Amino acid sequence: MFVAMHTQELLMSEKGRILAVIEPDNHPYGVVSRAVWLAKLTDCTLELLLCDPDIGALQHGFFVSNEARDIGEKIRAVQKEMIDELATEARDEGIEVTTDVLEERPIADAVLQRAMDMNPRYVLKGTEYHSVAERSIFVDTDWQLIRTCPFPLWLVKPHEMRDNPVIMAAVDPVHSHDKPAALDQIIIDSAKAIADPSDGEIHLLHVYQRIAGVGREATKTFKPIKLPIDELSKKIQTEHREKLDALAKANDIDAEHTHQLPGSARELLPTFSRSYKTDLVVLGSLARWGLKRMVLGSTAEKVLDHLPCDILIVRVQY
Repeated sequence: MFVAMHTQELLMSEKGRILAVIEPDNHPYGVVSRAVWLAKLTDCTLELLLCDPDIGALQHGFFVSNEARDIGEKIRAVQKEMIDELATEARDEGIEVTTDVLEERPIADAVLQRAMDMNPRYVLKGTEYHSVAERSIFVDTDWQLIRTCPFPLWLVKPHEMRDNPVIMAAVDPVHSHDKPAALDQIIIDSAKAIADPSDGEIHLLHVYQRIAGVGREATKTFKPIKLPIDELSKKIQTEHREKLDALAKANDIDAEHTHQLPGSARELLPTFSRSYKTDLVVLGSLARWGLKRMVLGSTAEKVLDHLPCDILIVRVQY
């Protein structure tokens, strides 16, 4: 059983708000530039939320020295100047802007609380390469937001967004791994919400697992199993293609913009993105709870560091 989480209602609302998370060391000017572009495109107001918990650590606590507090005040003054400058640039573009500062840890929890308070149409945040350690224990703010943010999460990479963007919608029309059918429609609707007003271009991409992998596993058993690999592979390819074409037709997406590739999503999504020079990849994520959330990763988590462009993650609760 699943429940659609915010996405469709937010996309249909007449006037929305965008929450842009600003981190001083995570290309803040690029994030604001993207937020302004998106706010103008979708007729939204904008909140710039400056997040730097290190300032709070320098100024609060029993063992904090006066010198540390002075350093914290100086850094805070510089950051206020920066957030004011960013807000002015956005207002000069005709965007209604508010600003706020968060110094709490962990950042993900503070951002989520702010998002729940304001019910944004999008949450924007800059993202950079994550170390192997960060990826293995999922402690980074990006990972936490991917797994817990109930609002459309737009992760901004340091690249230029074209006015008429090329958008890849990554779908799974056969609903493998128990994914609900509604997720594909949310992905496509989210891509159209950007492509339609910007005269952008949507590509539908479905990556499916090769049957050859199953055959290799079968030969490793105590009693090797002989499988009709070629026959099974063709059957799976045909079944997947029929469902993908039906999904594309239902959403008026041209056949030349509908793609099916066998292999690993982690490898093929970045390759496809580079080949077609995509500006944005729209991915779906399941809002799992409890143990499922701890042990099951998402495609978004696997490809985040490998995609050269922005990523928009939409979700359903599952």
